[in-house]
Amino acid sequence: MCAAVYVLSTVTGYVLTSALLLKCPTLLHRRKREPFLSRHISHRGGAGENLENTMAAFKHAVNLGTDMLELDCHLTQDEEVVVSHDANLKRATGINAQISDVAYAALPPYLCKLGVTFQRECFCEGGEDKRIPLLRDVFDAFPNTPVNIDIKVNNDTLIKKVSELVVKYDREHLTVWGNANNQIVKKCYKENPRIPVLFSFPRVLQLLGLFYTGLLPFVPLKEQFLEIPMPSIITNLLMRKTLFKHLTARGIQVPFQNVPMWLLTLLVSEQQQPWAYFDSHRCELCAFSLYESCVWFQVYVWVLNDEEDFQRAFDLGATGVMTDFPTRLKGFMDGNGLSKLQ
Repeated sequence: MCAAVYVLSTVTGYVLTSALLLKCPTLLHRRKREPFLSRHISHRGGAGENLENTMAAFKHAVNLGTDMLELDCHLTQDEEVVVSHDANLKRATGINAQISDVAYAALPPYLCKLGVTFQRECFCEGGEDKRIPLLRDVFDAFPNTPVNIDIKVNNDTLIKKVSELVVKYDREHLTVWGNANNQIVKKCYKENPRIPVLFSFPRVLQLLGLFYTGLLPFVPLKEQFLEIPMPSIITNLLMRKTLFKHLTARGIQVPFQNVPMWLLTLLVSEQQQPWAYFDSHRCELCAFSLYESCVWFQVYVWVLNDEEDFQRAFDLGATGVMTDFPTRLKGFMDGNGLSKLQ
């Protein structure tokens, strides 16, 4: 009898403490700082208006007033950090070779016309700038613009060199980096824990286990951005208002990948809460957030390219939109009074 009372009291105490800390995580954890706030985000610099990941694209986007640039990084044979989405040069340049096998000076130029990945049957014809840029070129040209860096390959030298560049240009507060691969994220964090990192997929699974066992409120989290692949049972388990509120209160951004429209429609109708909007043909990543109990949280939606999609995203509470067409998004935001961060 005494043992049963002891177990019951212990379990009750654990459940009550977990529930309290789940609702009020700042009692145990310091809220993570918001690294930056972005409404207008240019995907690969604006791949629908200039050749993707070129300095011309980045300059055009920044001149328009974009709040953040999104790009990808690889390492050349002579260990230069270059901005390129593909590891293989075939799609972008017509040359079937790996970037890692070619010295920077020998990299071929981009083709004159490239397809826009998230706009069906759309191609962008470039101007004179067809050069694959160095990451340091981007940092040199745009010292105050936040950058989202996807480390495309598990390469210790690449991670180290990207970190060195971020530190050299004093951009730790203006950069987020990572990958879905857990080993890459671990190496990024070990190399420089001051640069915000993404949740890897294995860490998403771990997060689920912690949440459903009530252990999450007691565990420190190093990441600030959560990405969830879809379609997946994982998303159904993660789409919990209590979990969102807890992560939000700890300053962690929560993006989702390839979320089907029917799921978000169901969530909005059931919860009566403007979480986000997803167009299954054009988005590769969404982020959801809540603004409750004076807890602020960013919402980013990737990649939207039409005004109707922009409108629905902002109507449903998106903080920011990522697009291949920065001029189109800029015009929409200006026309609807959305350009100023609030």
